[in-house]
Amino acid sequence: MSNNQNPTSTHPEQRLAELGITLPPAPAPIANFVTHIQEGNLVFLSGQGPLDANGVLSKGKVGAGVSVQQAYDDARLTGINLLAVMKDALGDLGRVKRVVKLLGMVNAAPEFCDHPAVINGCSDLFNDVLGAKGVHARSAVGMGSLPNQITVEIEAIIALEDA
Repeated sequence: MSNNQNPTSTHPEQRLAELGITLPPAPAPIANFVTHIQEGNLVFLSGQGPLDANGVLSKGKVGAGVSVQQAYDDARLTGINLLAVMKDALGDLGRVKRVVKLLGMVNAAPEFCDHPAVINGCSDLFNDVLGAKGVHARSAVGMGSLPNQITVEIEAIIALEDA
């Protein structure tokens, strides 16, 4: 989980390198939408899922065959994909003023109740990479299903530094 909550003096892309993370190409939309929309100084990122470097999606129902730890790892991977979309949209992660809000959706069994622990995978990653700029408001909710039966889907709202 999160080891460094405040790397404020380090550029986000340097932090990624220090963490051993290479951003993949931004995943393409799976339907009739775009990966992001900028309105003023806000960028709205469409939901992303746990797509790995080999193009494989992590699938399953959290609390019924998928553990909290596996789902946490999936949320972290989803955060990496969100960072890839940010990088593609902005050209430079240094343009991020702050992560404003995350909406984390968990493909959960009806009795599952630890949604926040799952979505912490993304939140911890954003805090590690972006420091204080990665601290955000958040919702973590359970869903009866998600597209392609993925374990998690996360969307984000990002504020940009003034030009």
